[in-house]
Amino acid sequence: MRRVVITGIGAVSAMGVGVPALWDGLAAGRSGVRRVTKCDVSRLNDPIAAEVPSFDPTAYVTEDELLLLDRFTVFALAAAAEAWKDAGLDLTDEERQRAGVLIGTALGGAGREDEAYADLYDKQRGAIRPHPFTVPRIMYNAASSHISMKYHLEGVALCVATACSSASHAIGEAFEMIRAGRADVMIAGGADAPIVTGIIRAWEGMRILARAGSDPSAACRPFSADRQGIVLGEGAGIVVLEERERAMRRGAVMHAELAGYGATADGRHITVPSVDVPARAMRMALAQARLAPEEIAYVNAHGTATRLNDPTETAAIKQAFGAHARKLAVSSTKSMHGHAMGASGAIELLAALMAIERGVVPPTANYHEPDPECDLDYVPNQSRELTVDAAISSSLAFGGLNAVLAVRRAA
Repeated sequence: MRRVVITGIGAVSAMGVGVPALWDGLAAGRSGVRRVTKCDVSRLNDPIAAEVPSFDPTAYVTEDELLLLDRFTVFALAAAAEAWKDAGLDLTDEERQRAGVLIGTALGGAGREDEAYADLYDKQRGAIRPHPFTVPRIMYNAASSHISMKYHLEGVALCVATACSSASHAIGEAFEMIRAGRADVMIAGGADAPIVTGIIRAWEGMRILARAGSDPSAACRPFSADRQGIVLGEGAGIVVLEERERAMRRGAVMHAELAGYGATADGRHITVPSVDVPARAMRMALAQARLAPEEIAYVNAHGTATRLNDPTETAAIKQAFGAHARKLAVSSTKSMHGHAMGASGAIELLAALMAIERGVVPPTANYHEPDPECDLDYVPNQSRELTVDAAISSSLAFGGLNAVLAVRRAA
């Protein structure tokens, strides 16, 4: 099996556009959670979200192209543009045949879909049929398709939809394609734009959304005893994966080696996670990467700040790492960029990559008091200087769909 490295990275997040903006926010422990401005909030209860600030889609697509696109697709295109430039790729026609795209999303074109239904069912709007571009706007594979067309990539182009694990599964499966020789270059990651009235209302119905209180930026509190639930976010994270020998031949800068991938399904309950099956996914990722538990310094946790997820994930980490779990730095960056659904795994992988490159572990923001059931080192509130040679990023989605990525310093 061939080795795979990450040669390009791109991001759009509540911290702003670009990986530098993302990292600056995370390293500073700065929350991007604020009151909702991007949709009708008149029917929402205390609406807060981690919105992407000051995003201009026309910086990435033309006005005509925008007619065909949902916000999530533009996010993906923006992050892909940064990653492509960062990788410095210049593919020949023959090389494009072995370059592909694999983008994850939990909700696809949620914004355009919400608009279409409102137009169709609201008699006051007077619409007799949806906009003719509705289908290409909302289809889940839109981001993968538009990225493949943008860069004229003729290899595989796929979409993964596994709820909150979509991006991590997408990156993991793209990694496996390169390892197996089915591709040499893959653009992979995830994108979502769920800050939509209908989507927020649906999550309100589950009664797991955090309330703003007097300070919206402090609403998301993973692993803290006073945690109260998730905060929805939006954005995209994209990486360029490349076969290691190819990257070395062209003198590419390698951010890290993507060394292991573990994927499991609980097979038990749609919303109640297990402990042993996510732990097995962590062990699978370590085994494939040929990394001992003691070689991992940092875990970017799923860390949703719900009453159930955080202690369950804590127990899974302890089961997977044994005694070394007490020595790990564990943080949930969702406390700052929110739960960006199908984009979360990619944004969080970028946080792990930056920890390796910068020697700094991002914190778990808004950590107020310890919970007896959550008893690991969650890097509370302030980033920490730490040499990180290897790390994992975990995504644990509804349906018990677990994906874990292991990365190490490129050599």
